[in-house]
Amino acid sequence: MIFDKDSRRKFKRKVMLLFAPRLVWLFLWILYLSCKNKFYIHDDIKKSNAILAFWHGEFLMLPFLYRKMRDTPKIFVISSEHFDGELIVKLYGYFGFKTIRGSSTRGGRRVLIQAFNKLKDGYDIAITPDGPKGPYHSIADGVVAMSQKTNIAIVPVRTMPDRFYELKTWDKFRIPKLFSSIIYISMPSFNIPRDLSIEDAKKLVYEQMTKDPNVIFKCEDFKDIV
Repeated sequence: MIFDKDSRRKFKRKVMLLFAPRLVWLFLWILYLSCKNKFYIHDDIKKSNAILAFWHGEFLMLPFLYRKMRDTPKIFVISSEHFDGELIVKLYGYFGFKTIRGSSTRGGRRVLIQAFNKLKDGYDIAITPDGPKGPYHSIADGVVAMSQKTNIAIVPVRTMPDRFYELKTWDKFRIPKLFSSIIYISMPSFNIPRDLSIEDAKKLVYEQMTKDPNVIFKCEDFKDIV
C-alpha cells in the first residue's frame, strides 16, 4: 500500500502518541531521581484552590512540584490544540493530571468558560501566561481574565535547575542535566482586583512571577541560580 504525505504524517503521529509520552514520563522519573531536589512551597497554597502560573520553558519538571503541593492531584492544565499539546495531554495523564485543550488564539472563549467552571468546582488550573507561542515571558489576557472573573488567587510556580540544556526555541525551553540540583518554588498567592486595567493587571502578574525568591524564602540556595 502506498501512503501519501498526509497519511505518513498521521501514521508517524500515532506512533509518537503511543510511545513518546510514556518514554518521556520514564525519562523524567530517572532525571528526577538522579537530581538533588529542593522544594520551597509557600503556605498560601493550602488555603484554597488556585490558578498556577508558570513559564512555558519551565513546564518539564512541574509535575514533581505539584505532587508536593497537593496530596492528591486535582488539577486541569491548559494545553494547546496543536500536536505538541496532545503529547503533553498524554504525558500529564500519567501524573494524574487532567487537561483543557485550547489557547488564547484557538478556542479561547471556550477554554476560559471551562476553566471558570473547574475553578468554581474547586480544581486548580495551570496555565502558561506566555504560551503556546510567546513572546518569551509575556503575559496573555487569559490568566488575568481567569483571576478577575472568579476572584481565585494566582500562584506563580517555578523550576530552577543549576545545570541544564537550553533549546533554541522561543521559550528557551530548559531540560535539567542528570545529577544536577533543581529548586522547585511555589510563590505566595496574589489576587487581581476586578477594577484593574488589563495592562496594569499584566504588569502585576509579570512582577509577581519574576519576584526574587530570596526575598520571600531568605534562602542561600537561590543565589547561584536566580
